[in-house]
Amino acid sequence: MRRIITLLILIFTITGVGMAQQMSDDQVIQYVKQAQKEGKNQQQVTTELLKRGVTREQVERIKDKYEKQQSDGIVGKTVEDKNNRQRKPLNGTYQVASDKQQQDEETEEGEGLGLNFLYPDSILVPRAQWEQKQEVKRKERIFGRDIFSNKNLSFEPNLNIATPVNYRLGPGDEVIIDVWGASQNTIRQTISPDGSIQVDNLGPVYLSGLTVKEANTFLQGEFSKIYSGVAGNDPSSQIKLTLGQIRTIQINIMGEVVSPGTYTLSSFASVFHALYQAGGVNNIGTLRAIKVYRNGKNIVTLDLYDYILNGKMEGDVRLTDNDVIVVGPYESLVDITGKVKRPMFYEMKKDESVGSLLKYAGNFTGDAYTKAVRLIRKSGREYQIYNIDEFDFKMFKVTDGDSIAVDSVLSRFANRVEIKGAVYRPGMYQMDGRVNTLKALIEKAEGIRGDAFLNRAVLHREKEDYTLEVLSIDVKGLLNGTVADIPLRKNDVLYIPSIHDMKEDGTVAIHGEVAYPGIYRFAENMALEDLVLQAGGLLDAASTVKVDVSRRVKDSKATTVSNTIAKTFTFALKDGFVIDGQPGFVLEPYDEVYVRKSPGYQKQQNVGVEGEVLFGGNYTLTHKNQRLSELIKHAGGLTDEAYSKGARLERKMTPEEKLRMETVLKMTTGIGKDSISTKTLDLGDTYYVGIELDKALANPGSDYDVVLREGDRIIVPQYVSTVKVNGAVMYPNTVTYQKGKKLRHYIDMAGGYGNRAKKSKAYVIYMNGTVARLKSGNKDAIQPGCEIIVPTKAIRKGMSLPEILSIGTSTASLATMAATIANILK
Repeated sequence: MRRIITLLILIFTITGVGMAQQMSDDQVIQYVKQAQKEGKNQQQVTTELLKRGVTREQVERIKDKYEKQQSDGIVGKTVEDKNNRQRKPLNGTYQVASDKQQQDEETEEGEGLGLNFLYPDSILVPRAQWEQKQEVKRKERIFGRDIFSNKNLSFEPNLNIATPVNYRLGPGDEVIIDVWGASQNTIRQTISPDGSIQVDNLGPVYLSGLTVKEANTFLQGEFSKIYSGVAGNDPSSQIKLTLGQIRTIQINIMGEVVSPGTYTLSSFASVFHALYQAGGVNNIGTLRAIKVYRNGKNIVTLDLYDYILNGKMEGDVRLTDNDVIVVGPYESLVDITGKVKRPMFYEMKKDESVGSLLKYAGNFTGDAYTKAVRLIRKSGREYQIYNIDEFDFKMFKVTDGDSIAVDSVLSRFANRVEIKGAVYRPGMYQMDGRVNTLKALIEKAEGIRGDAFLNRAVLHREKEDYTLEVLSIDVKGLLNGTVADIPLRKNDVLYIPSIHDMKEDGTVAIHGEVAYPGIYRFAENMALEDLVLQAGGLLDAASTVKVDVSRRVKDSKATTVSNTIAKTFTFALKDGFVIDGQPGFVLEPYDEVYVRKSPGYQKQQNVGVEGEVLFGGNYTLTHKNQRLSELIKHAGGLTDEAYSKGARLERKMTPEEKLRMETVLKMTTGIGKDSISTKTLDLGDTYYVGIELDKALANPGSDYDVVLREGDRIIVPQYVSTVKVNGAVMYPNTVTYQKGKKLRHYIDMAGGYGNRAKKSKAYVIYMNGTVARLKSGNKDAIQPGCEIIVPTKAIRKGMSLPEILSIGTSTASLATMAATIANILK
């Protein structure tokens, strides 16, 4: 991530060019990652990103986002005192870097990532200073440097392990002396500053400076003075010293660490833990030669690479009071980039070689060029370059500032040949002593297939200047020996075509009354009967007296235009076989077969009747043009409670009718103030047909006697003695029907017209589904069960709430009858 952001900033500060942003921040990061994996150089990445619309402002935003994601500071560890035998430091606590200090380190690290950058083209910063800052940023990635900043790796000593026999006692340690056997006692005391403990009847016993093992031997002799049976070959009492609470020690950490100083630690603490408390080594500190001094003598020199790479902890000795840890500056830093597993900076010793560096970096990746590496050295005056062969890796010594690059293998093959097409094992093969000619390559691919076209194959060959040439090969002559064999060259590609590759894949199609109509692959000698059988056979509705086959007109040698478009053949079938025409009629590619529907085949068509009839339910139409009166007759006629004038017919909408109704409503949308938005109307799948059942029954076969179709539903209601009044009235209501009363009577029953009522546009919807305009002087216009609708004028801004509610009520009624109105208009 650090290298990616640094690369992005460098690219866009140098180019100073941008386009409109087309890529997200995450996409930019992912693209640069992929480009680095593919080995693209800076110029290629720059060009591609600019084409994709990435700007310098976007790179700065990525930088800001990365800074906000920096981790929190180190949190100090604590140890719980679960019971009186668990150890903890008696005096003081572990000293750790403060949160403020940790944040400062992270800020410094952020600058090393290339986030707080300076531009080389800026007039404020010289280019040399910018390059120097970039070099400092790269050196932040030093192998092993972050081991002591890992909050999950604290090196904290375990205080509750068994007492080490080589632990050396000192002032502040709590000792527990257990006596058991013939005599029993437990003594628990802390060693005093003068190095002794007080034992009853024995006086001071000096333990300071003794190991635990030596102290146990010493106490056995001392306690024999007050306890019988402790000494001798067969003692009757046993004595054992163990540690209780351990003392703390003070050590000094000097040199190139983040926070040098004096630290109070547990007496179990080791060198690693002390370095962790000091924040680890700083930017110039060494990881390879950390020295520990005791009483003025160097007791151990610690190499952290031994621990990181090999798990060796011999140098991580236990510290004692007043030990001094000294971290000097590093001896040399060497950078390795390119195709190694861990490309970064490594700290090297003066006698280490390029081979050692490769070992630290995890050695080469699989796509690395391993024969040589390239080293750039700063000689003190100018740069020098060395090409180091693989045999000199262990002998060539590295120095401070060296930079080693490992290249990748070339993107080409040294011994590849390839064969494609009509062979049993197409693919890439190695060119060796056995596969060195075209004939040997064909044999290696297990020979040619039966569909191979042997008269002409194609050999693609790469010339010395990397251009391609094509050679024509007579495979047949090559195999039978009449044509000389051709030696192979690397990257040759031989293509042997198939006879099927040189012609279209033919198909045949079958339509109509078969189980699985569709397109099928053509096969030679396919008869008409074979295709019908492959399509699942004929359906019940299929006509066996007319099956048509249409055929393309093809004449590749024609020189004039023909008026004939296709040829058609007609056949009769029985049990799936041709009986009239040409039995065994062979199909040709792209023939199309049409199995017609028999005119004598009809599915049952059902209609329904419900309500006030004797036998309601579903009935099947027995003949075409069956009428309403016949259905009522089949249903046993009307009951005494039936109201024939209110009977209605509900009809299913066909796709054509639904499309026509939508078109009518679209035409009315936006025309005048009375138009209704089609978005507020749900057309549904059915509509009402206005019928007059009483006249149909009185005049069978007349125009009143509607012709039925499949899906029709007849509803014959009982007599309804009410009238609904809706729309722009003061109080929409349902009132009692009174014969001979005019429109004004029913409007008055609803409180009169509303403020925005269109009085002259009132209409009535009857129970049978018909709609009529109302005139004030017409006494017979109002019928039982009908609904009176008073439309509303266009809504103005600032209408009152009662007006809006009144209009909403009438709009609901309009939506209900939209289908009926559209049916009247057709």
